[in-house]
Amino acid sequence: MNFNLYGCDGAWLAVDCGMGFAGPETPEAEIVLPDPAFIAQQREDLLGIVITHAHEDHIGGIARLWPQLRCPVYATPFAAAVIRRKLQETSFSREVKLHIIPPGGAFELGPFKLRYIRMTHSTPEAQALAITTHHGTVLHTGDWKFDPAPVVGAVTDEAALKALGDEGVLAIISDSTCATVEGHSGSEADVKKSFEALLPDLTGRVAVTCFASNVARVASIIAAAEIAGRHVALVGRSLNTYMAAAQEAGYLKDVPDFVPEEEIGGIPDDNLLLLVTGSQGEPRSAMARIAADTHRYAVLGEGDKAIFSARTIPGNERAIFAVQDQLTKRGVQVIVDGDEFVHVSGHPAREELRKLYKLIRPKFIIPTHGEWRHLSAQAAFAKENGINTVLVEDGDVVLFGGNGPAVVDAVPTGRLVVDGDRIVPLKGSVLAARKRMLFNGVVVGSFAVNAKGKLVGAPRISAPGLLEELDGAQRIACEHEFHELLEDLAPALRQDEAAFAEAARAGLRRIVGKPLGKRPLVEVHILTV
Repeated sequence: MNFNLYGCDGAWLAVDCGMGFAGPETPEAEIVLPDPAFIAQQREDLLGIVITHAHEDHIGGIARLWPQLRCPVYATPFAAAVIRRKLQETSFSREVKLHIIPPGGAFELGPFKLRYIRMTHSTPEAQALAITTHHGTVLHTGDWKFDPAPVVGAVTDEAALKALGDEGVLAIISDSTCATVEGHSGSEADVKKSFEALLPDLTGRVAVTCFASNVARVASIIAAAEIAGRHVALVGRSLNTYMAAAQEAGYLKDVPDFVPEEEIGGIPDDNLLLLVTGSQGEPRSAMARIAADTHRYAVLGEGDKAIFSARTIPGNERAIFAVQDQLTKRGVQVIVDGDEFVHVSGHPAREELRKLYKLIRPKFIIPTHGEWRHLSAQAAFAKENGINTVLVEDGDVVLFGGNGPAVVDAVPTGRLVVDGDRIVPLKGSVLAARKRMLFNGVVVGSFAVNAKGKLVGAPRISAPGLLEELDGAQRIACEHEFHELLEDLAPALRQDEAAFAEAARAGLRRIVGKPLGKRPLVEVHILTV
């Protein structure tokens, strides 16, 4: 997820505001957001959020974090169409000032002179952002690649990049995702040709999953399905969202009518292609539900094909493999990149990085967007090409001035988690308790007392998923021991409800912990009668 801040003369500018999906290391969470507390405390100085492109890790946080920031948002027509649809699900959508900037357009916010430069990526209208102040110019690349035939949208504006380099650039803040990959990332046009050759030879139902935002890939799959004589059904909410946004922005105007989900069963298997969400194994995605045979309309079985047309994002391997295993058990042939040519990256490999360096000729490079191994790989590669590098971590403050950019400070950072309708800290007490319950379970002791704190009746212990491990005699023994513990508490302590509850909680934790060998989250409910 991406959330970048640029400051000059007391004013601030945010570039992108994304979200991410929690990996297996945080099973208690699903959607993760950057914590904007640092800039939210000075939001009167935040001039706006400028969006580079319409991927979730760059725009997905806006609809959830905007109430803390309350600033204008600037985006190209396609990204704005997606953002608008996300905002419609909020109660504050009419409050957000969403400004549409044409691809390659220029505008000013306070001390910042801003210029979009068209880049190719795996979604339309990806833009690098040239940020100029009286201190000089930095180029924030966003996500990009050099693709001579991107299928949908314009090619990278190399002339604008060279002109910017001729003007002089202090630093590139650069995408590092494929900095370890030699050569070129490949062209979407080649993937399109591959699908057009592959699909006519397949029998049975075919389901293809890719990122919904990869409009070029979606267009290629639809075109290949037409050649193969297959009708296309969109299965998954985000696919419909991005398709509508693309058509609003002027793309995909000539696609055929899609088969409604409820009519999928009426199409012969050999004449049907399902475009499905869930390339990363997301548990509530359409592909995951199809694999589990819980989708209301879409079904795959013996002899059908499932094509995963997307890269595996690090951390998602387990979830993706689980979905693919479920499909395979159902007799579905799973096809991934490597089996067939069904994917190219949207990020620059080393030859593309070298080409950008030659066009821009920056004094420095600050690698971003990737794991630490990717950042350090680009740092080493830039050094090989004679360019100085500054490596930064989340929260680092880089000062441009003097002898060049340098890390001079750090600000607090963190992660937030979407928990139903609220947002809570990933490292806070709510998620800590959730994680503890996940691994150790929860035990609740319930008992009634009269006004003097004397027990009325026998206490009860409930622990779904825990006490089932004990036999009947052990369970009765735990409840009996809990009863005795409560009876033995001093009368004065039982008159203090908080102290009474804490003593009961501590005793119950010890009682159930011994036979279970766990340290569950323990709570007590006291009813005064």
